[in-house]
Amino acid sequence: MYAGSRRHPARLIPALIAAGTLLSACGSGADASKSDQPAAKVTVTPAAGNTSAKLGSEISVRADGGKLTSVEVKDDKGGTVTGRLAGDGTSWKSDGKVKPQTTYTVQTRTKSTQGKESSATSKFTTERADKVNKLTNTPGGGQTVGTGMPVSILFDHPVAKDRRADIEKALKVTTQPKVQGAWGWVKDYSGKDRIDWRPKTYWPSGTKVSVKGALSGINSGDDGGWFARDYNFGFRIGADHKAVIDVPSHTLTMYENGKSVGSIRGSAGSPQDPTRGGVHTVRSKNAAETMDSATIGHGDEWSLPSKWVTHLTASGTFLHSAPWNKSIGVENNSHGCFGMTTSDAKKIYDFLPIGSTVEVKGTANTNKTDVGNGLEVWQESWEQWQQRSALTH
Repeated sequence: MYAGSRRHPARLIPALIAAGTLLSACGSGADASKSDQPAAKVTVTPAAGNTSAKLGSEISVRADGGKLTSVEVKDDKGGTVTGRLAGDGTSWKSDGKVKPQTTYTVQTRTKSTQGKESSATSKFTTERADKVNKLTNTPGGGQTVGTGMPVSILFDHPVAKDRRADIEKALKVTTQPKVQGAWGWVKDYSGKDRIDWRPKTYWPSGTKVSVKGALSGINSGDDGGWFARDYNFGFRIGADHKAVIDVPSHTLTMYENGKSVGSIRGSAGSPQDPTRGGVHTVRSKNAAETMDSATIGHGDEWSLPSKWVTHLTASGTFLHSAPWNKSIGVENNSHGCFGMTTSDAKKIYDFLPIGSTVEVKGTANTNKTDVGNGLEVWQESWEQWQQRSALTH
């Protein structure tokens, strides 16, 4: 018994030493040392808790004492704000500017210079805009249109000239295949401000067009107000259908892919009211419409029902049926339109999609139609059109 009890402590000592070593390792490892180290300091601008952040501000994030490993920014409608992380990982900046009366949540993850990882959340709300500007785009999203169709953006409120360059920079047209084109500022026939994008030459059939406007948070001027959202729409270019009106011969010829596919007889404007010349773009169509003299400055001289009306200019240059005209194809006697039989008007109505072009040749009217009088972007040469960009001045 005595010999056994003397050997027992000898066996316990190494075990206790080993146990002590294991406890020491658990209490003083690398993870424990990192917990005592400072995390990277994150600064978000606009500041957290701000309830009236200034409009026109960008969102920026900075990390001191470490790097940003991720930045996620969302608005109160669930939209994601895109941005770019600096090459050294210490800062992030939003691609656009803040929207009016919107709450943003900024979530960040960082890694300190000592390797400590941490996360943080910051919220702020922007101030309310006294006035908000909106836009209407033509063509509408998802439409298939003709080879002469411009991208046309009509603003609800005026756009100050000193703000146009910023707005133009925020608008982007992407095409497949790639097509050269340019933006130009236009005064619409309604009196409102407008910006159009036209290709250098007519669109190739089958082109896919995407338009993005990163406009939220941009100020259009004291009279126009702030933009409160971004825009994103697309459309497709359909078949290559065009028409050419030869006024002296009373003829409209249809072309498909550059080849004549038929002609019809009609009556253009009289010598007193000659049809507008140049290349027009079909802006809209109406299956039935009343030709009202008051709309083109002729008082109450006539009010005539017509069918299959294809609209060219906003001021009233149309292709339409004219069953009251007994001299169709013989005499040019209209007030500027091109009148046809009802069956021929239907044929033209079906052949020409919105966005296709109609060229008027041989007319006595030599006045250039203003670009804003419809979608009249082809009334100008490419060189003239480029001068309408706010980025060229």
